[in-house]
Amino acid sequence: MARRQQKMNKQQLQTVKERFQGFMNGETQIIADEAFFNAIQSYYEIFLKSDRVARMVSSGGCSANDFRDVFKKNIERRVRSLPEIDGLSKETVLSSWMAKFDTIYRGEEDLRSKPARMPMSAVSELILSKEQLYEMFQQILGIKKIEHQLLYNSCQLDNSDEQAAQIRRELDGRLQMAEQLAKERKTLKFVQKDMENMYIEELRSSVNLLMANLESLPVAKGGPEFKLQKLKRSQNSSFLDIGDENEVQLSKSDVVLSFTLEIVIMEVQGLKSVAPNRIVYCTMEVEGGEKLQTDQAEASRPQWGTQGDFTTTHPRPVVKIKFFTESTGVLALEDKELGKLVLYPTPNNLKTPELLTMVTPKNSQDSDLKMKLAVKMDKPPNMKHCGYLHALGQKVWKRWKKRYFVLVQVSQYTFAMCSYREKKSEPQELMQLEGYTVDYTEPQPGLDDGRAFFNAVKEGDTVVYASNDEQDRVLWVQAMYRATGQSYKPTPPSQVQKLNAKKGSTQLPDVPISQFYADRAQKQGMDEFIAADPCKFDHSTLFEVLQRKTLEHRLNDSYSCLGWFSPGQVFVLDEYCSRYGLRGCHRHLCYLKELIERAEGGTMIDPTLLHYSFAFCASHVHGNRPDGIGTVTVEEKERFNQIKERLLSLLENQITHFRYCFPFGRPEGALKATLSLLERVLMKDIATPVPPEDVKKVVRKCLEKSALINYSHLSEYAKIEEALSQGTPNKRLDDVIRLAELCIEVLQQNEEHHYEAFSWWPDLMAEHAEIFWSLFAVDMDATLEAQPQDSWDTFPLFQLLNNYSRNEPLLCNGKYHKHLQELFIPLVVRYIDLMESAIAQSIHKSFEQETWQPVKNLTNNLVNVSLPKVPSLPLNLPQMPSFSPSTWMASLYDSTNGSSTSEDLFWKLDALQMFVYDLHWPEPEFSQHLDQRLKLMASDMIEACVKRTRVAFEAKLQKLSKSTDLRVPSSVCTMFNVLVDAKKQSTKLCILEGAQESGKQWQQYHSKIDLLIEETFKEMISLLVSKFVFVLEGVLSKLSRYDEGTFFSSILSFTVKAAAKYVDVPQPGMDLADTYITFVRQNQDILRDKVNEEMYIEHLFDRWYTTTIKVVCVWLTDRMDLQLHLYQLKTLIKIVKKSYRDFRLQGVLEGTLNSKTYETVQTRLTVEEATASVSESGGLQGITMKDSDEEAEDVK
Repeated sequence: MARRQQKMNKQQLQTVKERFQGFMNGETQIIADEAFFNAIQSYYEIFLKSDRVARMVSSGGCSANDFRDVFKKNIERRVRSLPEIDGLSKETVLSSWMAKFDTIYRGEEDLRSKPARMPMSAVSELILSKEQLYEMFQQILGIKKIEHQLLYNSCQLDNSDEQAAQIRRELDGRLQMAEQLAKERKTLKFVQKDMENMYIEELRSSVNLLMANLESLPVAKGGPEFKLQKLKRSQNSSFLDIGDENEVQLSKSDVVLSFTLEIVIMEVQGLKSVAPNRIVYCTMEVEGGEKLQTDQAEASRPQWGTQGDFTTTHPRPVVKIKFFTESTGVLALEDKELGKLVLYPTPNNLKTPELLTMVTPKNSQDSDLKMKLAVKMDKPPNMKHCGYLHALGQKVWKRWKKRYFVLVQVSQYTFAMCSYREKKSEPQELMQLEGYTVDYTEPQPGLDDGRAFFNAVKEGDTVVYASNDEQDRVLWVQAMYRATGQSYKPTPPSQVQKLNAKKGSTQLPDVPISQFYADRAQKQGMDEFIAADPCKFDHSTLFEVLQRKTLEHRLNDSYSCLGWFSPGQVFVLDEYCSRYGLRGCHRHLCYLKELIERAEGGTMIDPTLLHYSFAFCASHVHGNRPDGIGTVTVEEKERFNQIKERLLSLLENQITHFRYCFPFGRPEGALKATLSLLERVLMKDIATPVPPEDVKKVVRKCLEKSALINYSHLSEYAKIEEALSQGTPNKRLDDVIRLAELCIEVLQQNEEHHYEAFSWWPDLMAEHAEIFWSLFAVDMDATLEAQPQDSWDTFPLFQLLNNYSRNEPLLCNGKYHKHLQELFIPLVVRYIDLMESAIAQSIHKSFEQETWQPVKNLTNNLVNVSLPKVPSLPLNLPQMPSFSPSTWMASLYDSTNGSSTSEDLFWKLDALQMFVYDLHWPEPEFSQHLDQRLKLMASDMIEACVKRTRVAFEAKLQKLSKSTDLRVPSSVCTMFNVLVDAKKQSTKLCILEGAQESGKQWQQYHSKIDLLIEETFKEMISLLVSKFVFVLEGVLSKLSRYDEGTFFSSILSFTVKAAAKYVDVPQPGMDLADTYITFVRQNQDILRDKVNEEMYIEHLFDRWYTTTIKVVCVWLTDRMDLQLHLYQLKTLIKIVKKSYRDFRLQGVLEGTLNSKTYETVQTRLTVEEATASVSESGGLQGITMKDSDEEAEDVK
């Protein structure tokens, strides 16, 4: 039989709550990380504060082990979800957490300090001795200790021979009763007629079996019927204080007393035989000890006041005092003795001085010699009372005579009654008082020399005492009452004496008279039981009472027994049934009745226990004979059918209320055992199994009711009925969301703690959940109807419910899940329509007002940012929120990029797609439809953005300068960046996932967007390069003035030569070349710095360089027949050479740099350079087409 755990009560539950609350408030010294703190907080909120736990504690089925197992199960799931940590295993984390939990649970208790004495209820799980079983059943049946002792002694329960004889008499009586039933045919009513003879044979067989067992016992030795297995003293000494036959008996040496005597001699009177001037003195001694002497005094005044102190171990010491005078003779060896006293002091003696007559020698003249002295004998602390008594016992003091008794305390729980002789330190006889009951009694016939009687009674022994007066008896009874520790308090017979006196009783006032009215009634009652014949009792009824009271006692002890009896109780009940021939079916039917009644009253009863008893009864009724009894009475069958109906009703109720009858899966395995018992109860007989559909039908009915009950309790707990009937729409929506969270928590708890029990019928649990959600749907629908039109605050409710349903295989796309989708499909479509319209409006208005100032790049980080899932939109003017990033987004800025309009557009498109993605729409077709629509929307919006950017780019270029003062503005770079960002975003916003990309039409549509962006890039590059070429053409047009043969060239040449004779005239054309080179370099730097896409920058520079060389080549080709002017040559050489070097530094490839056009230009300029060096006297002043690292940057 499994050992039971200590029961948890309401006070302990409150204490545990306070300890965990103290930990969460930081009132303990326990070091804990955030994960453990969250685990404790969840455990406190969900488990400890649950009303179901309080109900389980009230039912008596909750132990500390249940609290620990629930926490361990919770943290195992939490720890598994934690990431792995190198060097720290999850088993170590679990062990550490459980150790901290145990510390919190125990609080400041010191488990090492155990009570010195365990209560009876705390040891019921152990193997009890015979005396402990007697004490237990005295409590169960309400029998007084003295009543038990009287019955014990009268029935001679300690005499194995007498008990064997009693059993033989009982068995003989049962055989005679069986024979009488066979003759008179007065048997029970059976379901079949032929069972009457079988019943007689069963009675005879049971008696014969007991006779055989009795015969097998050795003679003069007790068998298992008389003695239980004893506990060894080393197992639990405090437990054995309750009573044990193997207790250590006291020896005489264990009883040690120590007394202190004080003797004060004051004076001697009547001294005549000694001259007045003679010296006299006294000596005193305790026999067996030292001798003391007083001071000397004159015979005329023999006074001292000397005190002598003695120590002795004799309870009855002998004190000798002698009176001397000094001898005057020369040859005298000893002083003369004048008188002596022999005293026998006791602690009860008076402490006042007394004048005692001394014994004088023969022929002494001091015939009236007296001594005044005081003797004080202190009582040691371990001596509780002493005095003279007459005594007669069965084991000690077997002769009636007067003895000197001392009541000695040996230890806190051990007292002994000892009789002493004179001058002896050890008692002559002693009796240990443990287990005795003392009481006043009447004078015993044949016992003389005693006036006031009392006795001490124990199983197997009675000791009668008598004192000489009533007061002494009262003192003795009170002292022994305190020593025995008995619950029965003796009452002096003073009231009876007064009653007798009023009636003219002739009894003397000090004659002991008991309470004869109460004693007579009590004794008559005991005599009735003592003389009763066990065979004539209705043991079926008596056993039913005994079993009921035993079960009541068991359920009220300190163990969470769940209806199981303790080993000692089972032993006694088994012995009762065996000894008095009780039918096993009757025993278990009575047991089932009591268990069902208590289970219906809210007490936790183990369904395995119900199953065991029910199976026994069912097997018996259906003829399977588990106990060898083949007869079945009509009463047994009728009671079995009644109990079967009650049990079925109880089981259906428990399954219906499974969350409350078995909270958090406690007791472990109880719900599963209940379902197993239900299947057994539904069986029509013992052999034919019940069809699975019948069991499933009953369970389905229970779970349907359970859904309604659970939701009603949940609504009442959340107070949702009142909240939904009144309040603003927002308040009602918040309440429904909170209710939805509670519903999810309830179903998750059902799956965690109860799903295993219902694992045979997963479809029934799915139906239970669907009914549960259908009840919630009523409140949800009412709340959604009350929301204003185009309110998007309901989407969090959908996300919460959808995320739960889609992850539950049995609920995904179920009835409620589909209902939820049907409610929100119009809302999602409406929301996307409004978003599309709002984004389109924002593109139209924003691009008209766009300043094209660059803003920071934000959209690339949207995936990692927790954005608002549902933008707040006014009812009449649906618009997405304007792009105004919060300060918390500042860390996400990585570089300057597009315009505010484009960034706002991309942010809105991405936020909308993320919102729809977070909905996790469960229906694949509609989900695909939403995805395609959003991708198409993004493509259309990006296309509009690209086209508007192209138009704005062209308009911006037309406003730019046409001279070398042209610098590319930041707005132009921003437009380039808008296209770059559009290309990146189109990859994310416009491409369908995975297999959906296989649609040929969709691929063509997306390729159209990419093609549009690429063509726009090319057009914008072409336009910008055309602008740069226009500046170059302006420079070349200025150089055209120096063409050979022109009028303007002749004038310029003559003017320069004439002026050069008088002043230093700067050479024309160098400023023009430098200005152009500066123009090129600065615009290269601007584009390189502000345009983010390297590929397009390189393409732009390639086009720019190629076009520049081509324009120069065309210009030179037009002057193929003309010789270049010196200044034209110098300017072109510098422009071409610097452009070549600058574009090479910007990354233009060698193949592009050294094109045929460039080679043509280089060849022409080299030839012109050679011609000029021959014809011109001044030369080119260091400007040459040859590569030279030493060429100075500032050469003009």
